[in-house]
Amino acid sequence: MVVDDGHRRAYCQPCLSPVWDTALAAHAVQEAGLDREIAIKACDWLAERQILDVVGDYAATRPNVRPGGWAFQYNNAYYPDLDDTAVVVMAMDRLDHDRYRAPIDRAVEWVLGLQSKNGGWGAFDADNTYYYLNHIPFADHGALLDPPSADVSARCLSMLAQLGYKKDQPNVAAAIEYLRREQEKEGCWFGRWGTNYIYGTWSVLCALNAIGVEPQDPMMRRAVSWLLSVQQTDGGWGESGQSYYKGEPKGTGAPSTPAQTAWALLALMAAGEVDNAATTKGIHHLMETQQTDGTWKEDYYTAVGFPRVFYLSYHGYKAYFPLWALARYSKLKQGNATHVMVGM
Repeated sequence: MVVDDGHRRAYCQPCLSPVWDTALAAHAVQEAGLDREIAIKACDWLAERQILDVVGDYAATRPNVRPGGWAFQYNNAYYPDLDDTAVVVMAMDRLDHDRYRAPIDRAVEWVLGLQSKNGGWGAFDADNTYYYLNHIPFADHGALLDPPSADVSARCLSMLAQLGYKKDQPNVAAAIEYLRREQEKEGCWFGRWGTNYIYGTWSVLCALNAIGVEPQDPMMRRAVSWLLSVQQTDGGWGESGQSYYKGEPKGTGAPSTPAQTAWALLALMAAGEVDNAATTKGIHHLMETQQTDGTWKEDYYTAVGFPRVFYLSYHGYKAYFPLWALARYSKLKQGNATHVMVGM
């Protein structure tokens, strides 16, 4: 797992993330209005990698659910995940629903089949909530399980919303209530797979916006207030992995990073805050810190394998998330709108 980059530096690379990166990049490309053929090429590549004929470990709890998801890596058919699947579906639907109708329909069937009883979704499994297992001796990192989380649940809700599901449909209503219960007292949401509360809050606000929760809903207002409270003086946002420890501050602890700044901006825009001075300041921060190669510098790890144990750096985050945020801001300002009803 050790990669030597040839410049007297080595790092640990536990796996590759081609499906995740390709799907997110496809969203950024479409948001920015770039050549449609780029997104078609990406989505066609993704369509070929849908898992349709291998039943994964999720069958232990949901034996009658047909496979239909995507894995994170090039090849991991026994462990497709809900997060990747939802993001892929939204990219395909956004590009051309009719072209990708078959993979979309099969994926939605799989996602709905893996909704947990509490209304949320985990990454790989349903109802994986046997928390006592985290207290047995060899479970020293405390993350032996895959319970529903706010970020993955929000992604699945976003997908359903983008496909036309309504708030009164049972699966959707249960998901909204799950997210309402999961909101922290500060107004933010936990991020299991991205650092941390900035990531979770971005995920949830986009989902709530897409499903039609009004920006003035108290749940949305509390989240906006929290995001504004953790904006840094340079206009960006930055959060360290320390926030995964009980009692530590949420949404702070690191210098501004391009990915976390983009998440916060996308969250604010989803909540109708495109004209907020904080949003403008954040956009200016991204514009001022862009490098000559078009990307941004991001030294801090902004993603997670296991909270408090194992953190990740996605090399693509410093490119496609800032592009995405800047493109959406430009689109909203040119269209004289306060927010856009899309899943992400």
